[in-house]
Amino acid sequence: MTTTGEERERGFDHTEIEPRWQRTWDEADVFRIDDNETDPEYVLAMFPYTSGSLHMGHVRNYTITDAYARFERMRGESVLHPMGWDSFGLPAENAAEERDTNPRDWTMQCIDSMRDQLTEMGFGYDWDRELATCEPEYYQWNQWLFKQFREEGLVERQAAELNWCPSCETVLADEQVEGEEELCWRCDTPIEAREMDQWFFTITDYAEELLESLDDLDGWPNNVREMQRNWIGKQAGASVAFEVGDHGEVDIFTTRLDTIHGATFFSLAPGHPVAQEIAEDNDEVAEYIEMAEEADEDELDVTSGVFTGEYATNPATGEEIPVYVADYVLTDVGTGALYAVPAHDERDHEFAEAHDIDIVQVVEPTDDADADPEDIDVQEAAYPEDGVLVNSGEFDGLASAEARDRFVEEFDGEHRTEYNLRDWGISRQRYWGTPIPMIHCDDCGYVEVPDEDLPVELPEFVHTTGNPLDAAEEWKQTTCPDCGADAVRETDTMDTFVDSSWYFMRYTSPEMEEAPFDAKRASDWMPVDQYVGGIEHAVMHLLYARFFTKVLDDLDMVDGVREPFTNLTNQGMVLGEDGNKMSKSLGNGVSPQRIIEEYGADTARLFIMEAAQPEKEFAWSPEGVQSAHSFLQNVYTLVSEYADGEAGTDADPENGDDIADYVAREIDATAANATAEFEDFRFNHALQAVRELVSLLRRYQEATTPDADTFERGLATAAKLLAPVAPHAAEEMWAELGHDDLIAEAEWPAAEAPDDYEMERQLVENTREDIRDIVETVGIEDPQTITLAVAPEWKHRVLDLARNADGNVVGTVMQDEELREQGEAAADFAKELAGRAQSLDEQLPPEREQAALERAAWLVEREFGADVVVQGPEEADPDLVGKAGPGRPAIDIEE
Repeated sequence: MTTTGEERERGFDHTEIEPRWQRTWDEADVFRIDDNETDPEYVLAMFPYTSGSLHMGHVRNYTITDAYARFERMRGESVLHPMGWDSFGLPAENAAEERDTNPRDWTMQCIDSMRDQLTEMGFGYDWDRELATCEPEYYQWNQWLFKQFREEGLVERQAAELNWCPSCETVLADEQVEGEEELCWRCDTPIEAREMDQWFFTITDYAEELLESLDDLDGWPNNVREMQRNWIGKQAGASVAFEVGDHGEVDIFTTRLDTIHGATFFSLAPGHPVAQEIAEDNDEVAEYIEMAEEADEDELDVTSGVFTGEYATNPATGEEIPVYVADYVLTDVGTGALYAVPAHDERDHEFAEAHDIDIVQVVEPTDDADADPEDIDVQEAAYPEDGVLVNSGEFDGLASAEARDRFVEEFDGEHRTEYNLRDWGISRQRYWGTPIPMIHCDDCGYVEVPDEDLPVELPEFVHTTGNPLDAAEEWKQTTCPDCGADAVRETDTMDTFVDSSWYFMRYTSPEMEEAPFDAKRASDWMPVDQYVGGIEHAVMHLLYARFFTKVLDDLDMVDGVREPFTNLTNQGMVLGEDGNKMSKSLGNGVSPQRIIEEYGADTARLFIMEAAQPEKEFAWSPEGVQSAHSFLQNVYTLVSEYADGEAGTDADPENGDDIADYVAREIDATAANATAEFEDFRFNHALQAVRELVSLLRRYQEATTPDADTFERGLATAAKLLAPVAPHAAEEMWAELGHDDLIAEAEWPAAEAPDDYEMERQLVENTREDIRDIVETVGIEDPQTITLAVAPEWKHRVLDLARNADGNVVGTVMQDEELREQGEAAADFAKELAGRAQSLDEQLPPEREQAALERAAWLVEREFGADVVVQGPEEADPDLVGKAGPGRPAIDIEE
């Protein structure tokens, strides 16, 4: 779309209108929500980390929620749409080191800068509810909640082998270790394993509920739910005990107890207590364990292990099998011990081949399995599928599933459920985080900081390597709250995901000083109705937030709120113009600030929302940005022309009423369509409907002197439908139309399509397409008159019967006494319809088909430059009528 010189002169200046309307909204408290509101629509985007500047991913995320919040507000909903800052974390600490400042000053500068950028984008937040997780007023409640969790038995301090990032010099949760290469999620450094004492939230206590309640999250993407299911990793199996030398019984957990007769060796994790006992008297085992603990993950493979010299007794066979310590057995998975069946497990098979251990098949395919038993050679490769037992003594022939159940009792085992989910280690050896509110006393052990001494505030920043709080000598020296003796503060800080696990509750009462949030209000306003954020948080933030919410309900801090987010949308990435992820290294990034300065915030917002549905990725396009800019200027020009009287108001052309009626119906249908698309988060479809409406209004203006009421209603509807996405331009249009109120507070347009609208639309589209085909096929260069003849009533009757004829179309039609009067014509038409009986659609009756074509005749006239005559079956030439069918008028074109 090209902007003419006249349009540019008429067009709005974004540098003038956008700040003006932002000030107006602020002064009018448009986005403020009163504490007394009952169950408002809660719309929320994941709050940003305070990096200092917005990128296009931010702009997309926050445009989505802002558009939806504005839409709901115009529909009469009370809307809670807050903003805050995820402001603790290592990047701020690193930035402070680089700039010789402190993390707090750096973070506050970033917040000020980002708040200004969010305001410039026109995002409508209730800034009275703003929060920052680095403020003592916020993080004191992290500390208080830590104590509540501890009293509930959900906090433990335990030694564990943990993920250590040597670059960040801190522990990482499992969820923060990425990919098969096991890299730090922040800096991509390979992680190491370290044995350390840490604080844990026992999220595993909620594993079953976290898993089961995923089924009820219908408003979440299926892939996120599946990612959480896999992360929680429920496994139903059984445990049985093996006697290991003089070390007594050692429990194993297995999901394949049916294979126990095929166990040919026994494996212990390096960290298993029995492995540690053996190492005390076995130097080779001790050296292996030390090597395994110090080695990087990629330095070991599935064949790595050492024979202990000990043997375990297989309870199924009574045979003694060799015991190995092997790194592929994990201490924190199952029991850290397993019996190995190389014939039916791929890892066991590799290990057995490397260590020359027997491979014994005990399961073979069933008769109806895809695999042929003759083709199975377990010496070459493991057969891991279920089947029937062989080489299992009296149990030969049992199906695997039946054998698993029977063997639990047979070998004194017990049914058991295991989870891959591990407890959440929250200790971080960094400065810029919430201090853990514990004190260590030599006599009393770990003692909680009393409530009256919260918050435990951070000391001045210490520039050091390692744990900065450990170097804050004056700060960490304190007295024991229980006995008064000298004591030392805990110097670890909390994982910053603690901050984001409940912030959405704090928005309901951010100024509250007596509690983290008002329980009654949070119970009423929660859960969040619509949450938007990145897929990368599927098994971190989103899982932790679910855990916290369930605990808070169990602590009676909210009433019956078990899930934090009803509907979740994961926005897709904004790619560079080259189709790659935007990054500094590729030089394909686009500055939101530059786009705002050159085109305005509305242009950026409109382009982003038109480019793709929220969950889809899309590439940045300068052409798309220019198109969005030109479209907004075009709409405004149309409005200003009308406001200046240039559209006319008094003319009454011969077909003016029909045209006005057609346009009025299109206005209603557009409002209904756009409303449904907004509700379903298909903003791009809604905006395409608005573009089509604006194009129609422009053609209406050019075709005739528009009916004033219809034309103004069309312009007002277009402005309202644009208001959620391009709010500044929409406000300017609204004011041009003479309204004193704000469009942000105006009523959403009535959203009800005319009766049978879709059938009418299809009729008009098909008819115009048929005319084009005739003109092109026949080669008509200058059509003068186009006559459209509507099919007679009896053909509509035939169609209705054919649609319900259950196969015998002709017979059904010819049984109708009235249709038999049409003779061969009825039979021929019935035969024609019988050939496409499966695709017959309902059509308008003749009189309504004629009325619809008369309303749309002006579009045909404009397209072909010809007079259009619409005739009913009684007035049209019989030969022409004979060619017409329901929904397909006959067409005659005169040159």
